Amino acid sequence: EVQLVESGGDLVQAGGSLRLSCAASGFNFDEYAIGWFRQAPGERREGVSYISPSEGSTYHVDSVKGRFTISSDVGKNTVYLQMNDLKPEDTAVYYCAVQKLEESGVYYYTPQRFTSWGRGTQVTVSS
Repeated sequence: EVQLVESGGDLVQAGGSLRLSCAASGFNFDEYAIGWFRQAPGERREGVSYISPSEGSTYHVDSVKGRFTISSDVGKNTVYLQMNDLKPEDTAVYYCAVQKLEESGVYYYTPQRFTSWGRGTQVTVSS
């Protein structure tokens, strides 16, 4: 059974930093892509950052490029999201999720393609 547990969320002032962790179990880390998503109150869930640990490739959406960095520790089956220069608009519940890679290594950014989700961790950025 796939299990994902997020941690690291907190209340921080604008300009501050946080590192989120996603501890994964129940699947072969190398066969999946992992994404970080967020959802603010009244808003739809949106993708933030993605990683394919087997290839080491990453992608960040424009709103977080240069501020957020996704990384993975295969030995620990853990994915991290380092968030720097946080802004009030980054306030949301942050979720990690997994998607099995296609044979070609391709995966898709849309949330509907991600099949297992954690419960989320709250990030609040005060102005």
